[in-house]
Amino acid sequence: MFDDKTIFITGGTGSFGKRFVQTILEKYNPKRIVIYSRDELKQYEMNMQINDSRMRFFIGDVRDAARLRLAMRDVDYVVHAAALKHVPIAEYNPMECIMTNVMGGQNVIDAAIHNNVEKIIALSTDKAASPINLYGATKLTSDKLFVAANNIVGSAATRFSVVRYGNVVGSRGSVLPFFQKLLDEGQKFLPITDDRMTRFWITLDHGVDFVLRSFERMHGGEIFVPKIPSVKITDLAEALSPGIETKIIGIRPGEKLHEAMCTKDDSYLTVEFKNHYVIKPSIQYTTPVDYEHDGNGETGKMVEQGFEYESETNPHFLSVSDLQELHKKLAA
Repeated sequence: MFDDKTIFITGGTGSFGKRFVQTILEKYNPKRIVIYSRDELKQYEMNMQINDSRMRFFIGDVRDAARLRLAMRDVDYVVHAAALKHVPIAEYNPMECIMTNVMGGQNVIDAAIHNNVEKIIALSTDKAASPINLYGATKLTSDKLFVAANNIVGSAATRFSVVRYGNVVGSRGSVLPFFQKLLDEGQKFLPITDDRMTRFWITLDHGVDFVLRSFERMHGGEIFVPKIPSVKITDLAEALSPGIETKIIGIRPGEKLHEAMCTKDDSYLTVEFKNHYVIKPSIQYTTPVDYEHDGNGETGKMVEQGFEYESETNPHFLSVSDLQELHKKLAA
């Protein structure tokens, strides 16, 4: 579906954006891929790394509505990946996080409608489910904006959906490269915020593939949630350096012990498919949508009331050996 199409990616120089672009260029024949981001050095480096005549680079901020409208001309599909994501930094700089994650998200919506974009997927996070930190609260607000945007398009064909998943293995700022850096520097212990902590775990390739499939599946208004494994932070430390000492340093501002992606309160809206869940919109659209049958012909069923998809109770955990094998593949 991406052949001869123009794809626009906000925050496109990040870990996800780079892998997404590489995958699109390998598997499809797009007309153009437009990278929209703030950092000229990262754009220069990405252009050197992925040198393809179909790529375009726009310097711009999602806070700049006029620039977004200009850059999004003649675009077919949008992936909205730009965000301020660091939990403690967001706690100390709340308005900056709100301006980028909330106001920037609305600017993306407005620009997409103005330019008659066909489909838009916004990337979200497990921290948006029952949020306790500002970052999660801004992403929940952003999710609500993108879901509700389907109600304001009028007769236009533009459709908006959301993809929500957990920690991306090896992405910039994630715990795995942080632990590895400490070990490479010769540190004799690894800092653990709490030895009970669990997290959802997804690879970049899985995340990119899930977003691509979600473009095919989407009706508009869904929040797509992949079925992915959980990890114990202590198991990750053991996998990277067997027998290493760990030091409990305490939970950071705004941090949870465990994360959820489908909450009990949303169980009446949650549809289970073979490899993912769909959270239906709580608002009613003018034209009814059957979210139990997706655009790929897959069929799902409603979960039981009170169902919750949480990292601590997830039936699928990666073992220490699983994590070691995964780390070897990522390092190769």
